[in-house]
Amino acid sequence: MKMLYDSESFVVVHMQPQAVAHEGAIEGAAVQDRPQWSVLERHGFEIVDKRKGKEVYLDGAWSELFQRQILAWQQNTPTQAEVEGTLAQYAELAQNPVVMH
Repeated sequence: MKMLYDSESFVVVHMQPQAVAHEGAIEGAAVQDRPQWSVLERHGFEIVDKRKGKEVYLDGAWSELFQRQILAWQQNTPTQAEVEGTLAQYAELAQNPVVMH
């Protein structure tokens, strides 16, 4: 998990898959000792809209689309307003309330 962006309005976190070692261990713990949900098979992005208290998790095609947006931002540095505008568009997909864990 890597935080990519944090402002007064949004947080963006890149959720990366956990590598499963050949002997069946994840970061030193046996697979059977880890909850099933803790193993990610592919990467994704969590976008939290702090203003609305909602979050959306992008994976699959949505994740790839957002990854391309990040690469474009790296080549052409956007303003904060441009980043927040794009995040607001993705945040429109948010249905899940933010839950502290």
